Parts: sequence; structure tokens; C-alpha cells
Amino acid sequence: MKSIKLSIVALFIASASFAQVKEAKTETAKPVQAPVQATVTPAPAPKQSVIKWDKEIHDFGDIEKGKPVTYEFSFTNTTNETVLITNVKPACGCTAANYTKTPIKPGEKGMVAATFNAASPGGFQKSVTILTKEGNIDASKTVSFKGKVIDTTAPATTDKKTDIRS
Repeated sequence: MKSIKLSIVALFIASASFAQVKEAKTETAKPVQAPVQATVTPAPAPKQSVIKWDKEIHDFGDIEKGKPVTYEFSFTNTTNETVLITNVKPACGCTAANYTKTPIKPGEKGMVAATFNAASPGGFQKSVTILTKEGNIDASKTVSFKGKVIDTTAPATTDKKTDIRS
């Protein structure tokens, strides 16, 4: 019995001597250089376009699923400068756009045609952002269209009640 107790004590002392001790690390203070703050001025946001749009929102009403529809947003250059459409960005992949690519002189008309191809039934509202260069000023304008897509391939539902008999 005495030898078992001595063996346990020896085992305890041996395991304690091989145990890892966490040392507290002390770091010397290193000089910290303050970050240099550069003054970055963000690019100015495009201003609101001043050209006169004939219509800024178009309602297609009910359209058939899978049949593209197009609306031509037209405008008149009411500025004293030549206007150039630099980019047209539809809000989603279901809309394609075409636009006047030549400079529009004061008093002349230009257009942006938006073509929408509906893939799923239901109501929709989409937008197209138009970026222009009006003289030396970058400007933007957002036009939109809406409507309801009707699925003509779906079977018509009736409100008639039918009796089910087994």
C-alpha cells in the first residue's frame, strides 16, 4: 500500500514538473506613427438634368408575358449648350435601352427607348438612368415605366362552384 502511495506522489510530481506554464509577455513600447490623413475629395455627383422630357413615367397597362414592349422617352434640348447622352443604365437585366448617340443641339430632340421583356406575371415598375453631358456639366435623369404582366398561357380560372362526387 505504501508503494502505491509513493507511486502516485511521484507521478503527480513528474506531471507537475512537465506542465506548461503560460508566461506573461511584456512588450516594449514601440513608437507609433500617426497615419497620414489625405484629403480626398469625392467626385461630384451628377446634377439633375435640365433638358425637357416629354414624359418621365409611362404606364404600359396590361402586357402579355414573354412579348417585349418598348416605349420611347423623348426630350427637347432646352439648354444653350449641346447635349450628349453618355450612358443609359437600365435598372435590371429584363430591360434594354437604345438612345440618340449623336450630340443634340439646342432646340433639337433626342430619345431613349426602353424595351421591357417580362418573364413572370404580376405588376412591375422599372427605371432607366440616363447620364448626359450638358455643355461642361455631367447630369443625370431617371425615367420609369410600369404595368402588369398577364400570363395568357395559364388556364383561366372560373368562379363557378362545381360539385365533386365520389
